[in-house]
Amino acid sequence: MENEQQREQPLVSFQVITDTHVRDQADHIYNRHLEKALADIASYAKGSSGIMHVGDVTDRGLPEEYKELERILGLYRDHLPKIRYTVGNHDIGAILWQDPPINLTTMTPHEVGEVLGHLEHAVEKVNGIPGSLITTEGIWQKRLNDFTAITGMKGSYHDHWIEGYHYIFLGSEQPHPKDCDMSAEQLDWLEATLSEQASPDRPIFVFLHQPLMDTVAGSMKDQGWYGVNQDAEVKDILSRYPQTILFSGHTHWQLEAPRTMYEGGGHLPTMFNAASVAYLWTDEDEHLEGSQGLQVDVYANRVLVRGRDYVTGAWIEGADYTIPYPVMVQVDM
Repeated sequence: MENEQQREQPLVSFQVITDTHVRDQADHIYNRHLEKALADIASYAKGSSGIMHVGDVTDRGLPEEYKELERILGLYRDHLPKIRYTVGNHDIGAILWQDPPINLTTMTPHEVGEVLGHLEHAVEKVNGIPGSLITTEGIWQKRLNDFTAITGMKGSYHDHWIEGYHYIFLGSEQPHPKDCDMSAEQLDWLEATLSEQASPDRPIFVFLHQPLMDTVAGSMKDQGWYGVNQDAEVKDILSRYPQTILFSGHTHWQLEAPRTMYEGGGHLPTMFNAASVAYLWTDEDEHLEGSQGLQVDVYANRVLVRGRDYVTGAWIEGADYTIPYPVMVQVDM
């Protein structure tokens, strides 16, 4: 007979995907993986509070890639909950990762405009000289404008209350090729936003593309895929809100690897690596064809996080985690 826990329904559920890396070719495997992921989520995620995307939505942030993203989303729009997005380095960075890479900071505004489309107000005109290079700030603003226009997000950081739970999205304010750089204003905003209606018995969900150093899979110092320039400051703020659960992407580490969940080490909140929809990476430092993400179910006294394989449409054995609530706040003596 089904036991009580099996019959219990979650209070809210949502999905976490990351690193879709949409390309401008409709039949690219990354695009096909996103289509499979969305179709799979639509098959089991009835009543979801939303899909939370943890960045690198596109591979290079090009207009053609955003058009392809819109095409794919249009196939499933009537069958999926709302998607909310985090900015990733591939979306707003000053380097377009291709062969060979393109460095936008070495190009004139006209050249950048040819690559990214119309520059609008992002170009700084220096004494009206046509050959002037576009500023770093101008590149970031243009790239962010393109990202927000398609995703509907209101900036590089934003928050949402959904069915009584708080979802907070962080992001870079510089077009760094790989890392995240946050302003003092964003850090102050994070502290203030975390404090809103905060309670030890209610999880707060935070999304940040780059993982904090020495936390989840792929973020170890010797692996090199951590990437928040204000790592210490963010950890200090999060340490005061242990009921937080942080989801990151960027590393592409497969969910079968150890440290998919980081338990906080007694001084930080729980953190999760959300793998990647486009392709995966292994502890052997090797590329792996595959597509994975997370399902999150919130109950009155716990949060259940499960890994999903979008290619096979199955739950990943061993990628099944429970975080009990209320959290115990550690008091330093």
